[in-house]
Amino acid sequence: MEDLINRVAQSALTTFNLEELIHPGERVVYDIKDNLFHGLILREKDFREFIKTHDWSQFDGKNVAIICSADAIVPTWAYMLLATKLQNHAHRYVFGNLEALEQELFHEAIAQINPEDYRDAKVVVKGCGSVPVPTYAYVAIMQKLLPVVSSVMYGEPCSTVPLYKRPKAQ
Repeated sequence: MEDLINRVAQSALTTFNLEELIHPGERVVYDIKDNLFHGLILREKDFREFIKTHDWSQFDGKNVAIICSADAIVPTWAYMLLATKLQNHAHRYVFGNLEALEQELFHEAIAQINPEDYRDAKVVVKGCGSVPVPTYAYVAIMQKLLPVVSSVMYGEPCSTVPLYKRPKAQ
C-alpha cells in the first residue's frame, strides 16, 4: 500500500485566517437615549453631571458602540464628551451600531499587518470558519495583500476559488 501524501501541507500556500483577527473583547452598546430628558432632549447640565459621576469602569477593556435609538436631536458635543470618559476605559469605541464597531475592530487589526510578510506569497484567505467574519474584512484584506502577493485564493487549501494572479513581467 502506498503512503498517503498530504499535498496541501507540502504546498507553498500561505493560509490567512481572518477569524484570528477578531478582537476577543466584549461588545456593548451605549445608548445615549437613556440620558435624554423625557426621551426627547439632552439637557447639558444633567448630562455633564452624569458624565462626571457615572462609574465608567464597567467599560474597562470593552468595545463600545455609541448610538441614540430615540428620535431626538443630540448635539455632537455630547458624543464627544462621552468619548472623553470612554477613552480611559474602553478598548475601542465608535459612533454607530455593532456592525460599525466590528468594522473598526477589523480595520484596526488589518492595519497592524505587515504586507511584506506576504511578499510574493500564494495566499489562501480562509473562508467558512466557525465564527462569522463580515464581508468588509475580506475586502479590506485584499487591499492589503494585492500589492505584494503573487496570488490570492479564497476557501480552504484543498478547495479554493482563484481570485487574483499577478501578471507575469514582460
